[in-house]
Amino acid sequence: MASCFNGGAGWPEPVVRVQAVSDTCGDTIPERYVKPPSERPSSPAASADSDDSGGLKKSIPVVDLSMPDADETCRAACREWGFFQAVNHGVRPELLRRARASWRGFYRQPAEVRERYANSPATYEGYGSRLGTTKGGPLDWGDYYFLHLLPSSLKNHDKWPSLPPTLRETTEEYGEEVLHLARRVMRLLSSGLGLEASRLQEAFGGVGGEGACLRVNFYPRCPQPELTLGVAAHSDPGGMTMLLVDDHVRGLQVRRPADGQWITVDPVPDAFIVNIGDQIQVLSNAVYKSVEHRVTVSAAEDRLSMAFFYNPRSDLPIAPMAELVTADRPALYPEMTFDEYRVFIRQRGLAGKAQLESLHATAKKASGSSVINVPSPGPPAADTSSS
Repeated sequence: MASCFNGGAGWPEPVVRVQAVSDTCGDTIPERYVKPPSERPSSPAASADSDDSGGLKKSIPVVDLSMPDADETCRAACREWGFFQAVNHGVRPELLRRARASWRGFYRQPAEVRERYANSPATYEGYGSRLGTTKGGPLDWGDYYFLHLLPSSLKNHDKWPSLPPTLRETTEEYGEEVLHLARRVMRLLSSGLGLEASRLQEAFGGVGGEGACLRVNFYPRCPQPELTLGVAAHSDPGGMTMLLVDDHVRGLQVRRPADGQWITVDPVPDAFIVNIGDQIQVLSNAVYKSVEHRVTVSAAEDRLSMAFFYNPRSDLPIAPMAELVTADRPALYPEMTFDEYRVFIRQRGLAGKAQLESLHATAKKASGSSVINVPSPGPPAADTSSS
């Protein structure tokens, strides 16, 4: 059992690998993984327009990046949904399959091999199983591996797994290609705001000045998937996320902005699921919305996903871009660096959109009633999640 624990490394309590829990818990999951009834993904009565995990069938928009109107469709998706699936994106399908296979190979390694890379809350880099440093805090049904890609001063190949042998080279190639794609989407998003194509990128620190990291999630089979979540409801704290998921195993649910209902994403083969993060919501003065999402788990199959996080330079002040601030629409958020912003997540873990909403409240208090309210994507998760 000792190989299943990371007993130190700065965490407030021993860290148990969910993969080990899945292998040993039998038919009942430990209480630490059971979510409150209001946050559980199941529905007490399946309706005609819902799927077997409680999410509505209608899915997020699909954007064909090879089309001349890609900037328009991308803009509309990010204004209305905060999410879209990108197809014909230019990253080779063979590389996508190789990247997923390499990381599945890592999670098949013996526990003692995986534990060589156990992470700490100081950087989160390496093999982990929890977010947030609160002792006794809630746990999600998933393990992960976190890597820094940019800036280059943070990238350390010694912290990348050496097994399977293909993993390091494949991950390097994958990271470079997805980085090019992220920069391309940034230009589309900037044009969609009526700005110069490079403007949003400049606000991130310019090409080469931005940050990027990779989180490879592994969600083991769960005997009681109706009681837990792979990742609790949250919006991504960074700039933009390019997510590669299993084509055949669903799990991602997005809170539909129009009414706050959860929908389950049907993944398009070889597509990237792209979503806006909190930093782009701030920079766009809430023209583009970061939207809550969560991950359900399966009783029948393991699931792997690869989240590429594209972020502003961590010490660069982020605030609504001046071109998007007017007398009728004043700045909705105060200035803050990404480093300052993510301290909240590292202390408390994921908590819906609580941090972004607290920033808006700060700006509203500082500016008085002239600050307009940001439309809510729906009621809080505790009010609308199925029980």
